[in-house]
Amino acid sequence: MYLKTHTSDGTLLIAICDRELIGQTFSDGLLTLEVSEFFYRGEIASSSDIRDALEHAMVANLVGERSVGHALEGGFIIEENILIIDGIPHAQMATAASLPVNASGATDCDRT
Repeated sequence: MYLKTHTSDGTLLIAICDRELIGQTFSDGLLTLEVSEFFYRGEIASSSDIRDALEHAMVANLVGERSVGHALEGGFIIEENILIIDGIPHAQMATAASLPVNASGATDCDRT
């Protein structure tokens, strides 16, 4: 798997993908997923590297069976949030600290 870190305004975002998916684009007619080298190609990472990165990340983008599977097994994402685009699993993770807060103090994910 590849692991790449991006930092923007103090937010740590990680991109993780199965190595064989780099440079490919997947589409199911409604959604298109581009696994670009710029965004996803980082260091080759082990399962423990992936787990450590997920523990520290505020946001994560995951593509591929192994990458998404590690996040699922570690409890970082739930099955209901996994999209399948042209047969390829894709998921995103965001911690509460990374979500925008509105004027009432609620995150965009809060339900009332």
